[in-house]
Parts: sequence; C-alpha cells; structure tokens
Amino acid sequence: MTLTDWIGFIGVTILLIAYFLNLTNKLSKESLGYLSLNFIGAGIACFASILLDYMPFIILEGSWTIVSAYGIFQYFKKK
Repeated sequence: MTLTDWIGFIGVTILLIAYFLNLTNKLSKESLGYLSLNFIGAGIACFASILLDYMPFIILEGSWTIVSAYGIFQYFKKK
C-alpha cells in the first residue's frame, strides 16, 4: 500500500467509527464527538482523494467535510 492509500484508509476508518458509534447509540448525531469525527475523517479522506486526483471523491468528501464543519458551527452557536 502507498502512503496515499494509508491516508485514505485512516480517513475512511474514522468515518466508519463515527457511523458505528452512532448506530450503537454511543454518540448522537448532534454530539460534538460525532461531528468532529466526521469532519476529521472526511477531511483526511478528501486529502487522499486530492492526492489521487479523483474528482468524484474530492467532491464527496469535500462536501462531507463542509457539512460537518457547518454542524460543528451550529453546535457552538447553540451553546
């Protein structure tokens, strides 16, 4: 595996952990932990997609990162 593969693997793993923790009711979708894991995981996966120069996943993961950032912003706005 290349470095780019490892970067993508780490990002996707973080996203899957967030999803699993949400499905098992360990993290709610409104929690800072869930939003942060999504933001970090999607950002890392987006970076790997940029390194691969694969536009469909750059758009997907970039959008996921932006949506997660918006969720984090809303989280702190409510506090």
